[in-house]
Amino acid sequence: MSLPVIVFDVDGVLVDVNASYREAIAETIRHFTGVRPDAASIQQWKLRGGYNNDWVLCHHYCRELGVDVPYEHVVGYFNRIFFGEDGDGLISREVWVPENGLLRRLARRYRLALFTGRNRAELAPTLQRFAAGIAFDPVITADDVTHGKPAPEGLFQIARRADAPIAAFLGDTIDDAASARAAGVPFIGVASAGAPHRSTLVEALRQAGAVAIIENVNEIEEVLPQ
Repeated sequence: MSLPVIVFDVDGVLVDVNASYREAIAETIRHFTGVRPDAASIQQWKLRGGYNNDWVLCHHYCRELGVDVPYEHVVGYFNRIFFGEDGDGLISREVWVPENGLLRRLARRYRLALFTGRNRAELAPTLQRFAAGIAFDPVITADDVTHGKPAPEGLFQIARRADAPIAAFLGDTIDDAASARAAGVPFIGVASAGAPHRSTLVEALRQAGAVAIIENVNEIEEVLPQ
């Protein structure tokens, strides 16, 4: 019998991206507009929903500030500072969140899968650096779906490929929650203790149907069925 599947979002769940993706958002907006948004402001945009794609968030944020920079320029600058030269950009500041042994314990009871808004080029170096010994399968990236989060397409693909039920999807945004709800999948929200507007995020995740909310992925065993 196939094991049930736990699906993880990557950013904000398996990886702390405050110094990588969130910093890239702030610096990209500053580069084009001269205004550097703080962490709370960026979180407010994420709470709107529909901004799982950080390039889109930057582009719309710049527009809201009155700067109509071409989208491809936003993407180009963001990627340059994110990747740097030979991976020495902001991506090198990422921090792996799961404690040693957590994912291997889970893998005894569940199949582990990923559903991320990253593309393969963004995901591969992070997995190679932090989780080369962990068998995530299936792995669904932005390259694998026509419609990204909050659409449920990626979760449907995972269920189909795994030929097994999804026990839970862990995510940290409204878009993650909406994707789970649309797919009929139990959603576990992650709201870190230091997240800006945490109380608003927690309430939004609850309203979106989260069956549980934890501060970080290392608490997952406390909320999974025994």
